[in-house]
Amino acid sequence: MSIPSLIGMVHLAPLPGAPRYRGSMQEIVELALADAATLAEAGFDAVMVENFGDAPFFPDEVLPVTVAGLTRVMTEIGHAIDLPIGVNVLRNDALGAMSIAAVTGAAFIRVNVLSSMMYTDQGPIVGRAAELARLKTAIGPDVMVLADVFVKHATPPPGATIELTAIDTWERSGADALVISGTGTGASVDLEDLRRVARVVPEAPLVIGSGADAGNVGSLAETVHSVIVGSSLKPDHDVSLPVDRALAAAFVDAARSAGLT
Repeated sequence: MSIPSLIGMVHLAPLPGAPRYRGSMQEIVELALADAATLAEAGFDAVMVENFGDAPFFPDEVLPVTVAGLTRVMTEIGHAIDLPIGVNVLRNDALGAMSIAAVTGAAFIRVNVLSSMMYTDQGPIVGRAAELARLKTAIGPDVMVLADVFVKHATPPPGATIELTAIDTWERSGADALVISGTGTGASVDLEDLRRVARVVPEAPLVIGSGADAGNVGSLAETVHSVIVGSSLKPDHDVSLPVDRALAAAFVDAARSAGLT
């Protein structure tokens, strides 16, 4: 399977065990199902589930109850829509994500820090590429790994360059695609950073990880193979709100017109 071109985000409300959990797992599931259905109806190629509401995040391994909650949501969505599904376990639980994907039949995972390390509000996060590659071989050989390069909400270590990090992530760490984002949720990608990555790893599928909207997807489509989009599909870019049908449809129309198919 190739990387889906248009990946719509399902941002989950706080899961059990998170500080802001509201007490109803069923409500979380219903909200997620509604967003997934809206994305499918709008014409997205895939959806990705993320425990966005669980802040503050653990830097690495999440609680077992978080894995259980994500697994339930992924399973319910898989029964409800006929699209590939991915998962991102925040902040950087790649092993948990691969385990969830293997059990639920998910097509891909997103890993915020696969190679090297990044300074974040959770502290230093170090990639666990060796462990993930071995776990993938053992339980999820068909699960694609979408790996960030200089992930958002983070600062690279001194001396790191986006080019060298992209090369290491692509050539040495087991990534199936590279994700390029802006500085934070909803922030636009620096087009020069995108071009720098494309020059050094021209064979790597490139994925936009933040900031894509109906207005700029045309310029992004000149360089990338895929787009992950979330906040621009919500009214006023408020991630806590449901996916808006009109915004989702407008984004798909713009992306298709730009050649992302």
